[in-house]
Amino acid sequence: MNRDEEEQKINEEIDETIKGHEIPAPAQPAKEAAPVIDKTQPATDPETLKALQNAEGTLERQDLLDRIQHTLNKIRPYIQADGGDVQLIDYKDGIVTVSMLGACAGCMAIDATLTDGIQAILIDEVPEVVKVQMLEANPYGYSEM
Repeated sequence: MNRDEEEQKINEEIDETIKGHEIPAPAQPAKEAAPVIDKTQPATDPETLKALQNAEGTLERQDLLDRIQHTLNKIRPYIQADGGDVQLIDYKDGIVTVSMLGACAGCMAIDATLTDGIQAILIDEVPEVVKVQMLEANPYGYSEM
């Protein structure tokens, strides 16, 4: 028997040994289906009403945040060209909070960039936005301006 035949025989024995010792994976518990909410019938159950309101509010908020982020992504290349960047932090009651990064963090023209650039474009493209404010870094964390 030559070396190749010996190797093949050993590999076959190893495969047979492994197959004889395989442990089946544990059975996965079945996932519960999400409850279906029928919007055609008026909901009277308090839990159903609450779930419906939370779902709609979340979807509306996510859509709004996506539109704000999309607009910021259109502005971003111009800010990055000067060595800075802008990051969406939050949106609440018509006010968008952003963080200015890189060269923008210490720039003297940040007020003009924020109001004449970012705020003007966001208000124009996202009607829900009424103001843009900057989150400013301080030694104790971040605070709104």
